[in-house]
Amino acid sequence: MRRQLVAGNWKMNCSVGEAVQLATAVRECLGSVVGVDVAVCPSFVALQSVYEVLEDTPVSVGAQDVFYEDAGAYTGAISPLMIEGLCRYAIVGHSERRKWFGEDEQSTSRKVSALRRHGITPILCVGESLEENLAGKTREVLVRQLEGALGGSTPWNEIVVAYEPVWAIGTGKAAEADQVNDTVSEIRGQIGTIWDVDTARDIRILYGGSVTSENVASFVGMSEIDGTLVGGASLRADEFCQIVFQSASMRKKGALD
Repeated sequence: MRRQLVAGNWKMNCSVGEAVQLATAVRECLGSVVGVDVAVCPSFVALQSVYEVLEDTPVSVGAQDVFYEDAGAYTGAISPLMIEGLCRYAIVGHSERRKWFGEDEQSTSRKVSALRRHGITPILCVGESLEENLAGKTREVLVRQLEGALGGSTPWNEIVVAYEPVWAIGTGKAAEADQVNDTVSEIRGQIGTIWDVDTARDIRILYGGSVTSENVASFVGMSEIDGTLVGGASLRADEFCQIVFQSASMRKKGALD
């Protein structure tokens, strides 16, 4: 079975000192966690400090974004080369990057390729808006985003995909678990079309969107969902740890004993 992953996206929150405090609290409660992979994604300015807190623990560090060139005249950009050695993961294609910074499938595809060159695992975010969902365009949007990010590249089962319906992010309105499971199954099928069925079977696909300790079990118990990308709840160490512990203890529906 695919191993569960719980990744916390701290977004534009926490000073360096606050990030160290949060990482320290996470280390204290998750320092010996087993059965699930865990990562936290602080801001760029806190990456080094958080890495030092979490080094030699089961909790990995991820970046919230990355640029696709290694170096050059790109003021304000952070390259994969700069985070190599600090980060196991990097989030790309997040809806907030698409909305506020005008990022598209082409730039996301280049970021995925750049991370691959440097041995950093992308967490590729895909998802539809409320308007697209209500119009029955969810599949159309996901096909476009997946084909744009992965099409033309060679299969890579290390990549992580996160299904984040835009209408559920930060709204407190999580999607229904059965609905998410069906959508994730469609995502896996589309990856199988872009690459191949075996690779699609091995890739971890997460759910993100108003995940809490109260609803996480309904998601990670599903056959197709391989963990969660947690936003606001990851800023509270006790809440994030409860999400991790529940994920570690869940068995998927239909799993063999």
